[in-house]
Amino acid sequence: MKILLIEDSRFLRAAIDRSLVKAGHEVTSTADGREGLVAARRCIPALILLDMMLPGLDGTCVLRELKQDASTAKIPVIVLTGLSQKNEAKLKKAGAAAYIEKSSLDLKKNPNVLVQAVASILGTSSIVSSGPQQSNAVNADPEADKAACRASGAGK
Repeated sequence: MKILLIEDSRFLRAAIDRSLVKAGHEVTSTADGREGLVAARRCIPALILLDMMLPGLDGTCVLRELKQDASTAKIPVIVLTGLSQKNEAKLKKAGAAAYIEKSSLDLKKNPNVLVQAVASILGTSSIVSSGPQQSNAVNADPEADKAACRASGAGK
């Protein structure tokens, strides 16, 4: 399956990419929110793994844009974040299919966490991988999120 990974940490991006490829997926990755939107619209992946704190356009804006665009609205998005689990409901309400705390990803100790989450969302069976570290932020105020997206040029 085609998976788009939007993650700015080079280390985490490489680790997740390796794990997903090992599990049989085709991975395209970007390190920037705007590039991620372009890639999503260009390659129409089966699933998107999305970091929340990104250069160019933050993950909250990327998620909103993906869900408002008819060509990408139905693509499931798994949010990767360093934020506490109390934000899970907000992210799911915004359209995320799943939420994974980066602190729970450890390729060396439990290489199956991420790949199992991907398989669950895609409805497939897989056995391998995951990915570690980093931090992110989601604005708790939806109106502030919209203003930040407008200010950053989302959707242009």
